[in-house]
Amino acid sequence: MDSPSRSGVFQAQTDKRLEAFAESISFDRRLYRQDIRGSIAHAEMLTARGMLSGEEFALIEATLKEIEAELDAETFPISFELEDIHMHVEQALIDRIGDTGRKLHTARSRNDQVSTDVRLWVRESLEEVDAKLLDLQRAFLSRCDQDFDVVLPAYTHLQRAQPVLAPHYWLAYIEKFQRDRTRVADCRKRLNECPLGVAAVAGTTLPIDRQQTSQSLGFDRPTANSLDTSSDRDFMLESAFVLSVIASHLSGWAEEWILWSTVEFDFIKMPQAFCTGSSIMPQKVNPDTLELTRGKAARVMGNLQTLMLLVKNLPLAYNRDLQEDKPPLFDSFDTVIASLSLAAPIVEGSMLRRESIESRLEKGYLDATTLMEWMIRKGMPQRRAHHLVGAIVGEAMGRDVPLSDLTLDVMQSHAAEIDESVYKVLGSQNAVAAFVSYGSAGPDQVRSQIDRWKKRLQ
Repeated sequence: MDSPSRSGVFQAQTDKRLEAFAESISFDRRLYRQDIRGSIAHAEMLTARGMLSGEEFALIEATLKEIEAELDAETFPISFELEDIHMHVEQALIDRIGDTGRKLHTARSRNDQVSTDVRLWVRESLEEVDAKLLDLQRAFLSRCDQDFDVVLPAYTHLQRAQPVLAPHYWLAYIEKFQRDRTRVADCRKRLNECPLGVAAVAGTTLPIDRQQTSQSLGFDRPTANSLDTSSDRDFMLESAFVLSVIASHLSGWAEEWILWSTVEFDFIKMPQAFCTGSSIMPQKVNPDTLELTRGKAARVMGNLQTLMLLVKNLPLAYNRDLQEDKPPLFDSFDTVIASLSLAAPIVEGSMLRRESIESRLEKGYLDATTLMEWMIRKGMPQRRAHHLVGAIVGEAMGRDVPLSDLTLDVMQSHAAEIDESVYKVLGSQNAVAAFVSYGSAGPDQVRSQIDRWKKRLQ
């Protein structure tokens, strides 16, 4: 059985080797719901424009829904000879209702059909990604109140830098994932134009109504240029980029918590339901879910590269190369959605190791910058204060004590301006309490941000 795409111009059967090489049904069958939805909308428009009768439309619609039910139940027959899901659905329609089924493809090409189906699929998938990102934001937000009294070291260059409240860390990830959600929304907005009706490349001479089809499928408008539409895969590239950024954020979070779960850091205990053991070392509880999240991010980024290379040299308009756009696109969505689905319960179920964190909190002189800014408030130029605090930290290092353990006499030997009030800003708890700038790690600022996010994410 040759594909319906082979017209009477062909005098020879398709080589079986080509059928196996050219098929896409093995991966594009997941578009069947979108294909049937688009076909029904197209048939409805053809009916409104007098190219199908009401009875023909009713028969086409009922039969397409019957085919959809079989695909849902996985009882629908699949064959490489029919290349893709679009040909499978159309051939089944023809087999069941004859010439009426042959009318469905009027004023439509697989070029605009495929583009429409994929846009519908990506639109739905972006909405799922956004919902998963929201779940993850809420998971981080749920930790903010319970961890409000925990002070953590913040790092630059993976060296201890300044103290912050634990919820300040959680809020940082909420901000990252909010930017991801805005990118998802922007991407959805740009892809939401309907290709149906541009046909193969130049449009059609038939009196179709593209506005009707566009509205029926929930698009904002029909695409404006048939030549561009036939080849456009920008929405795929943008989706793959957005997913790559999300994967990067997830990978960075995973790396951080992998470090935090080591004996060397000992900051966090992850739920064992998301950890694995060792085949030889019985004591091991490995953060494999986070390691896989980090590793799978590479696949998502690689898929973006694949798509970029796929389209970089294609002339207008459609080229069969574009059949290869769907496996990397599908894989990126599947991977990111799976990673997000696991991230939220890990965040919710993990526990900070409070005693371990507190026992080493004064290591690394996290309050040094706060001491410098205390001197600035006393009227000292920043560069002089910076130099003097470095010398005081060096003194404390030599004695192997925190800054707050240095006597006033010792500190005054470096800067006579220092008085007893300096101890109000020394120590990590005091240093955190001293932060006042908008967006800082100070308790009042953090509480304000928590309240703001509770309103946004409720």
